[in-house]
Amino acid sequence: MVKSGQVAQFGFSNPDRGRLGMEVLDLAVLRRRLTDDTLTKVHRTDFHQMVLVTAGSCTTMVDFVDHTCVPGTLLHVSPGRVLRLPQGDAEAFMVLFTPAFPPPLDGTRPLLSPFGPAARTIPKAERAVVTRAVQDLRQEYRRNVLTNEPVDLLRQLLGTLLLRIARLPHDAGPEHSDARFERFQQELERSFAATRNAAEYAARIGYSLRSLNRICLAATGRSAKALIDARVALEAKRLLVHTDLSSAAIGHRLGFSEATNFTKFFTREAGMSPGAFRQ
Repeated sequence: MVKSGQVAQFGFSNPDRGRLGMEVLDLAVLRRRLTDDTLTKVHRTDFHQMVLVTAGSCTTMVDFVDHTCVPGTLLHVSPGRVLRLPQGDAEAFMVLFTPAFPPPLDGTRPLLSPFGPAARTIPKAERAVVTRAVQDLRQEYRRNVLTNEPVDLLRQLLGTLLLRIARLPHDAGPEHSDARFERFQQELERSFAATRNAAEYAARIGYSLRSLNRICLAATGRSAKALIDARVALEAKRLLVHTDLSSAAIGHRLGFSEATNFTKFFTREAGMSPGAFRQ
């Protein structure tokens, strides 16, 4: 673990088998493993965290949104998102894995992107199937740790679980089925700190600005420029709340040459100044 300001940065580390890029455990085991301070610390990770709540209830925070979790809630926190671990008496399975570990499957790409919902409710009719898939994964994980066998079956079982989750009904819009919008999202995640020019994003992915705006409006109801600004504002909020960097330093990190320009931008997006938001 390293720290940047006040936000902890956790890298993946498997305590059972060092080079294995995934771990399956109960939430109760994680609670016993970590200190109280770490359990309540806001942090980011470089790996995926999936939490399937099976009993009790808990609350958690992902990117400034609080979520109440009850049986049937599935949390998915992709790398880079800001998280506070579930607080409460919930019982849950946890599946942790590096981005490189799952098999490359077209059907799981939207699910594993940084843009999907952090929490969803699994329909009652599907809960037994998803729970069984997690249990099968956990059983194979434990066997693999003991036998040190090749990880092929473990990877495929993880892929099966992810495909089952990806096909569940959800409230998200058509962006999950639009490869063009997915390309824009990926480029935005790579470049939001370097440019906020919508025309430049359009050129990078091979579309006119008009076409890109049409794609974004169809997927989200918002223009490309609005989505770019929202992503920059989210990162600014993360840095303001969870680091001790100055407002000017945050603005510089996000590509603003002048601190006043960043202040004007943030005030427009958040409805308050950076200092007021930090307070």
